Amino acid sequence: MTHTDTGDGPSAAEQIDRKIAELGDWRGETLAALRALIKVADPEVVEAMKWMGTPVWEHDGILCTGETYKAKMKLTFAKGAALPDPAGLFNASLDGNVRRAIDIAEGEQIDAKAFKALIAAAVALNQSAKPRKRAQ
Repeated sequence: MTHTDTGDGPSAAEQIDRKIAELGDWRGETLAALRALIKVADPEVVEAMKWMGTPVWEHDGILCTGETYKAKMKLTFAKGAALPDPAGLFNASLDGNVRRAIDIAEGEQIDAKAFKALIAAAVALNQSAKPRKRAQ
């Protein structure tokens, strides 16, 4: 699934494709790999571009954002502090009450199975917070 912020111009998926291509280095490769894992973990994920070109993955609310910096890729989970992380993937923003992040430097690999489990947990958390419709 994709989402376009303005309704005009390229879709969010196309904008993320362009961002990956423009990075043209390990950061683009890492972003593409993580994006693929997110889509496997949650086939219903909605992609968006927000906050001056930051890829965002949503399902009943924000799951995570994919920020690129010169020396790292950062995946920030909107409700990361409430997620189980038995593999210890979170390694940044650990002192906050809500968010948690995963910083990935060049050459580092992420545990794909643990990452997909984290995405699934984020979806489940968002869905548990969503108001339920009453049966009539």
